[in-house]
Amino acid sequence: MERFYKDPRTPLRMREGPLGAYVDALAQQLSEEGYARGSARYALQLVADLGGWLSRRAIIAPQVTPEHLRCYLECRSRHRRHRSGDAAIVRRLLSLLRDQGVVAQVPPIEMAPAQRLEQEFRLYLQQERRLAPATVFHYLVFVRRFLAQHFADGEVRLDGLRAADVVGFVQQEAARLHHPKRAKLMATALRSLLQYARYRGLISIDLRGCVPTVASWSMTSIPRALSSDEVQRLLAHCDRHTAVGRRNWAILLLLVRLGLRAGEVVGLALEDLDWEAGELRIRGSDGDGDRLPIPQDVGAALTDYLQHARPVCACRQVFVRTRAPHRGFASSVAICCIVRRALDRAGLTPALKGAHLLRHSLATQMLRQGASLSEIGELLRHRNLQTTTIYAKVDLDSLRPLALPWPGGGR
Repeated sequence: MERFYKDPRTPLRMREGPLGAYVDALAQQLSEEGYARGSARYALQLVADLGGWLSRRAIIAPQVTPEHLRCYLECRSRHRRHRSGDAAIVRRLLSLLRDQGVVAQVPPIEMAPAQRLEQEFRLYLQQERRLAPATVFHYLVFVRRFLAQHFADGEVRLDGLRAADVVGFVQQEAARLHHPKRAKLMATALRSLLQYARYRGLISIDLRGCVPTVASWSMTSIPRALSSDEVQRLLAHCDRHTAVGRRNWAILLLLVRLGLRAGEVVGLALEDLDWEAGELRIRGSDGDGDRLPIPQDVGAALTDYLQHARPVCACRQVFVRTRAPHRGFASSVAICCIVRRALDRAGLTPALKGAHLLRHSLATQMLRQGASLSEIGELLRHRNLQTTTIYAKVDLDSLRPLALPWPGGGR
C-alpha cells in the first residue's frame, strides 16, 4: 500500500479499524489491475471511511452484510459524498472478505425449474454439441423466451407441449424480430431445444418437425464493402501516438489484412502468436484452430502495441482495456465500437458500420485483384464454399457478359 502514499503515517492510519487488516490485500488488487494512483487512493480512503462507519456501530468485519454496505452508501449519498463508482468499490471489498473466509459466502439461490432446464441445456450445447460461445448465447435468448411464455407458473412440463404451441411461438417471434436471419436462428434454437428434450426423455413425441421453416433466401443481397481508397482513408485517420491508438491500429490491421471476425480478435491470446513461425492461431469451438500468416505490417503493429502500449497485467488476451481494471474485452461489441469510431473519424458513412464490413472489404478487394473464390474462402476460413460465392456478385465486369439483352433493344 505504501506505493500509493508518500507519507508513511497514512498506511498505518488506514490499517486501523475493523477493516484495517484487509486494506493491504485490496491495495494489491488495485495495483495489479493497473489502477491509477488517484483512483486507488480514493478506493482505499472509501474503505477506511466505511471502517469508521462500522466501528461507530460496533460492527466487526465478520458481521458485515450487503445490507450494511447498502446503508453506508445511502449515508454517503445523503451527505453528498457519493460517487458513481462507490458501489463497485464496496462490492470489491465484500468479494475480498468472502474470498478470505472472513464473511460467509452467499448461499446459492434455488433455481426455478425453467432456469435449471436452461442451465442443463447450456451444458449440453457447450459440452456435447461443442457450439461456439456466441451461438450458445443466442440460442439461450430464444429458449429463455419460449420457456417463460409456456411455463410462467414455474412448473416445466415439456411433455404437455403440442404442435400448435411450437408453431404459435415461431409465428409470434418471427413477427417481432422483423429480420429473416434472426428468425431463422430462433427456429434453429427451438429445434435444438426440442431435440435435447427428446434426447433426455422429457418428451415422447419428436416435435422438431413442427417448427415452421423461416423463409430466408441465401445471397439475396450484395455484400457491403469499402473501396480500397476508403480502407486506406480509414487507416490513415488512426492516431498511433497514444496507447489506445496503437491498440486500435493493430486491431484494424487484423480486420483489414486478415479478415478476422470481431469475436476472433477478442479471443486472441498471447499464446496464439507464434513469432518464430510468423503465424497466429484462430481458435475454433473444438479447441483446435486455423493458422494464418502474420503480414509484415500486422506483425509490426502487434509488436509495437505489446512492447509500448499494452498495460502490464495478468490477462492473457492480446487486447485489453487501457483503463483499469486491465482486462480483456468482454465481447465482440467492443471491436465493433472501435471500427465505428474509426469510420466516424475518417468521415465514412457506409450502411454497415460493424467489424464485418472490413471482412467484406477484404474479400471484395481480393476478388477484384484476381483471387479465386476458393482462395478467398480459404483466407476467410469459410467451412462451406457456398458462403464465399456471394462475393461473385460484386465482380460486375465478369457478370456483365452474362446479362441478357434488354427486351426491345432499349438501354
